[in-house]
Amino acid sequence: MRNSSVLRGLFVAALVWASPAVPACAQELKTVELGIAGHRLVAEVAATQATRTTGLMNRFSLKPDHGMLFVFPEEQPMAFWMHNTYVPLSIAFIAADGHILNIEDMAPLTESTHPSRGQALYALEMKKGWFAERGISAGAQIEGIDKAPKARE
Repeated sequence: MRNSSVLRGLFVAALVWASPAVPACAQELKTVELGIAGHRLVAEVAATQATRTTGLMNRFSLKPDHGMLFVFPEEQPMAFWMHNTYVPLSIAFIAADGHILNIEDMAPLTESTHPSRGQALYALEMKKGWFAERGISAGAQIEGIDKAPKARE
């Protein structure tokens, strides 16, 4: 009897200790369905400072045709890096009107910055090569981006 309650206590303590290790991005985020040049994708929406900061950090995979849409409060020049990000990604910087400004490929676990070429309101991260494999480049229009939740911070 005593051993089982000790084990139960250790198990609960381990759960409490490990819970901060769960990345914020593992929390359930709202999603939006987007279209680009006839291709459909589902993007988790990072619309708060906390979710934008965490992004896809500490993830080891992405489902096919899934990514993350970062929504900012206002258009601005921006740059992203891959700190604690294990999945190779391609990022599309997107203007307020929904057209892609530029696309950059990003290597995992690097801290070099990848800047937008102009004022962006959104950034869309997909598995590396997703845009190129579909012939999507700067100037392409994102459909459905107006349905994404607005930035909250």
